[in-house]
Amino acid sequence: MTLVRAEQAKDLAYTSPARARRLAESVRGRTDAETESVALHALGMAASAVGRLDEAERHLRAAVSVATAAGLVVRAAQARGSLGYVLTLTGRTAEALRALADVPEQVDGVTAARLLMQRALVLTEIGRFAEAADGFAAALAANPGDPLLEATIRNNRGLLRAHRRDWRGAAEDLDLAESLYVAAGHTGRTAMVFHNRGVAFEARGDVPAALAAFDEAAARYAAAGRDPGLLPIERAEALLSVRLVAEARSAAAAAVAAFTRQRNFVDVVQARLVLARVELVAGDPVAALASAVSAGRSARRQGRPAWAAFAGYLALRARWERGSASLRSARRVVEALAGEGWVVAALDARLIVARLALQAPRHRAVARAELTAVAAAARTGPAELRARAWHATALLRLADGDVKGAEAALRSGVDVLAAFRNGLGAMELRAHASGLAGELVATGTRLALAGGRPAAVFGWAERWRAGALRVRPVRPPDDDRLADDLAELRQVMAAGDLRRQAELEQAIGARARHATGIRAADPPPSRTRLSTALGDHVLVEYVESDGRLHAVVLDRGRVRLLDAGPAEAAAREVQALRFGINHLAHRIGSDRTRKAIEERLGQAADRLDRLLPATRKPLVIVPTGALHALPWPALPSCRGRAVTVAPSAALWLRAAESDHVTGRTVLAAGPGLRHAVAEVEALKRRYPHAERFTGRRATTANLLHALDGAELAHIAAHGRFRADNPLFSTLTLADGPLTVYDLEGLHRPPRQVILSACEAGNSGIRPGDELLGLAAALLALGTRTLIASAVSVPDDTSKALMLRYHRELAAGRAPAEALAKAQRTWTEAVFQCYGTSLP
Repeated sequence: MTLVRAEQAKDLAYTSPARARRLAESVRGRTDAETESVALHALGMAASAVGRLDEAERHLRAAVSVATAAGLVVRAAQARGSLGYVLTLTGRTAEALRALADVPEQVDGVTAARLLMQRALVLTEIGRFAEAADGFAAALAANPGDPLLEATIRNNRGLLRAHRRDWRGAAEDLDLAESLYVAAGHTGRTAMVFHNRGVAFEARGDVPAALAAFDEAAARYAAAGRDPGLLPIERAEALLSVRLVAEARSAAAAAVAAFTRQRNFVDVVQARLVLARVELVAGDPVAALASAVSAGRSARRQGRPAWAAFAGYLALRARWERGSASLRSARRVVEALAGEGWVVAALDARLIVARLALQAPRHRAVARAELTAVAAAARTGPAELRARAWHATALLRLADGDVKGAEAALRSGVDVLAAFRNGLGAMELRAHASGLAGELVATGTRLALAGGRPAAVFGWAERWRAGALRVRPVRPPDDDRLADDLAELRQVMAAGDLRRQAELEQAIGARARHATGIRAADPPPSRTRLSTALGDHVLVEYVESDGRLHAVVLDRGRVRLLDAGPAEAAAREVQALRFGINHLAHRIGSDRTRKAIEERLGQAADRLDRLLPATRKPLVIVPTGALHALPWPALPSCRGRAVTVAPSAALWLRAAESDHVTGRTVLAAGPGLRHAVAEVEALKRRYPHAERFTGRRATTANLLHALDGAELAHIAAHGRFRADNPLFSTLTLADGPLTVYDLEGLHRPPRQVILSACEAGNSGIRPGDELLGLAAALLALGTRTLIASAVSVPDDTSKALMLRYHRELAAGRAPAEALAKAQRTWTEAVFQCYGTSLP
């Protein structure tokens, strides 16, 4: 009976480790050597399942010792199999392979098959994939028909097949493993299947599916009380692939700390390598170099040449970005990566070799050989791989003086990445993924500027700018769960429960990332079509290249290029202008201080005014970088002039050409604003048939229902911009905050939206001039015109401006012209017109 209970403890070790531990402890020291050995084995497996590897090793060595002393060959072999896996996790792979080297003659059936599988697992960990594949095949052949063992073998082989890019084989193994686990009553083990599915999806480039699988795995690990193992760093890799850098860095750093505490020296290598990759993307090559060097040193000690080679690549990339890479060391890295399975890393290392070689005429032959190899090697596969191939083709053509051909290759690379980005359903993922094409676009822009070709500069800017906003966000498949979480979020924010608020925000963001399957983005606009739509308006689109700002000006079909000076200087002036307006609006400081601030504000406005072309025509401005935060109506030449701000020319054109559909007028006042209800009541007299929401009626559900299909919506409510998480920027209503995720549920957004609230026009800016926030969300959904504030101002300052604005609208003026006529002070100049203002 006690032996049966010890065996039960082993069976439960990975699905319910706490229960397995209690069961094994209950039979220890009370009976025969076989039961003692099995109980110790169960304790070792349970400790391994929760990441306590020192404890696991101690119990497993004791299990081997007890069984060996009693002549229990099969029990000793079983315990050695589990010990081998733990030794692998602690970095002693050579010792692990010795422990699993020979299967004793007395061992057959399930035990022999399990030992073969465990040896194959060790071979997988150290990158000997061909031998591992043979080992898993031998394990399946040796299995006498145990469904649980078959599930485990197939689950592990599924991961190996994903590493070898055998997607169909990986899916078949993982699907069958899940079915077998469920049929055997071991649903807790399905966490490992979802975990491996996530790895496979991420390797294929299907990030939404990977994140969904990782989230499901995390939930199942937690339900089983199991340590998630590599899940945090593999999820971090998926986040990094779409440039969610802050979240990926936090996850990778936490994984390094956790594995170090557990003395899990194998997995800490992978965690450090992921951290190094994140640090590179974050623009911190010094930290990345330190992480990569540390990981490489550990991998070499552990006899893991594949991981050591990858660490060498990341160190090379860090040195390249610091400007300290040498051609000799780069070629050594390429040699080390050969045959180790790091396809993307090997191609990127060869690109670095080529670019270093291009710097010296005597090495041009080396550069040509490397670029040719990269260009030929990656015409298929994941998007990043194909983009690198096109980058290599562009560099090769440039080396031959073929600028036109180089630009064609760069455009092809950008198109590959655009297709990848547009396959991500969530706006957040698309916005962050835009950083992937940065180097390609920068190279194309640089070539166009060097050739003095303003039309080409404009083409590069529009090819990638704000592309995430040019496709409508897709709701994830579990809309009801998302709606429930959003409703609870409003409740906990009202109650001030910060811990639960953080949990819900994480859950909402994670669920939204599962969405997939959206249409292609609008193509960059042709100059003819754009000029026709602009009429007498002048388009000014800003581009930053190598630290300088340039303005592309399109006026009546003619396009020209202006040098707008250093980007850093403009950013300082924008900050000074915003600081000054904020202090004057809130009446901060003494009269003398405010006078000095106003003087500095005027200087900043005058300097920023020089960024604009000399014309008095109505303007359509497409900013870049820090200029997104500039309240343009505050500039001297913009006062009294119709100015519209758009994320891109393509988005402006889409809005300008959208059908005019009449609908209802919606007026809403949120709580806590002294002027809000009076503002809405005054507007009610101008719009007698409007739907009005004040007091308790001004709820999120009521307002969203009314907004769907409305022609004009005026919302006077507290606005809050979240720089840390722009998609949780809010408008405060009677039942709590309305967020971007709420707005994404609209089928047809209002044609014109007026947000009479502070900060509502602010957006988080990501690479590629991708914007995130309330304003960006409305424009992406299809709102034609948005009036909102770009700077925080007192809530009681906007009422008079808003009433004058609506009076000018009623007089037949277009939105931007109406706003310009209504604005009279510095404080009122923070409101601007986004989208389009054409009638």
